[in-house]
Amino acid sequence: MTNTQAKNSVVLSGIQPSGQLLISHYVGAMRNWVAMQEDHDALFMLVDLHAITVRQDPALFRERCYDFIALYLACGLDPDKSTLFVQSHVPAHAELGWLLNCYTYIGELERMTQFKDKSSRPNANINAGLFDYPVLMAADILLYQATHVPVGADQKQHLELTRDLADRVNKLYGDIFTIPEPLIPETGARIMSLQDPTKKMSKSDPSEASYVALLDEPKKILKKFKKAVTDSDMDIRFDPENKPGVSNLLTLNALFSGRSIAEVEQELAGEGYGKLKVQTAEAVIDHLAPINERYQKLRADENELDAILADGARRARERAEPTVERFMQSLGFISRKF
Repeated sequence: MTNTQAKNSVVLSGIQPSGQLLISHYVGAMRNWVAMQEDHDALFMLVDLHAITVRQDPALFRERCYDFIALYLACGLDPDKSTLFVQSHVPAHAELGWLLNCYTYIGELERMTQFKDKSSRPNANINAGLFDYPVLMAADILLYQATHVPVGADQKQHLELTRDLADRVNKLYGDIFTIPEPLIPETGARIMSLQDPTKKMSKSDPSEASYVALLDEPKKILKKFKKAVTDSDMDIRFDPENKPGVSNLLTLNALFSGRSIAEVEQELAGEGYGKLKVQTAEAVIDHLAPINERYQKLRADENELDAILADGARRARERAEPTVERFMQSLGFISRKF
């Protein structure tokens, strides 16, 4: 993508305010968002409507939403360079979600692998929202005529549904929606669990030792890395297939220290896994320290956070509502002249 193309592209992404924000979110999403806001028309949201497919404690949910927004800002998102907002503050998301429901086939949703996985878990709350949330995700994207969407490998299927729905509507009613393309980071898109390095690091993992949260204290981070699963041959080399645990540590070490994996390998050649674990933990701790300091200041002022979100919601609504109105007019609804 050339620089001119990048500036003309509309990028949209968001994270659910559930659990905790992890270093995997930072590496795979938020750090990339900070770079994208420099040369893209960027919109970043807190996708709170998606979060209620799982029962939430209202007070904790509200606090966590503020926590996440403060972390967005602490990690480097700038409201002057991108549009930062909460999904539920823009009613057009739910509105377009309903309209798109009427153009989505049951069979398409039944094929979603994430729904199959979540609905098969013990004591799963299999509600209509859990089944239907890929349509709301499609609405999130299509509302803003996004040209590119940063997605992990596990979200590619949902983006394909978004593209299919946009194409379906466009063939029926003209050019209503932009058909978005995926943006998949080449490096660090998948950070693996510290306890099971064959699985992605996840905030839903029942074991806290498997992940590192952005707000974990340094002592806790060091303890988690010291317990990280590696292997028995003690050779420090990047080999994701045969040495997933060591490869995951090398990836994290390189990403948080700003060096290449090859440089880390060379420096630690002949050393034991203990040094790899401690050095990786120190790189993560050092990198997160200024983020944590900024977070504490931002989180202490909810009035300022409210002001930032109000401005972001206004800007987002100005962009989203014309898309809904154009689609509704194409369907024959009476135009809203108010």
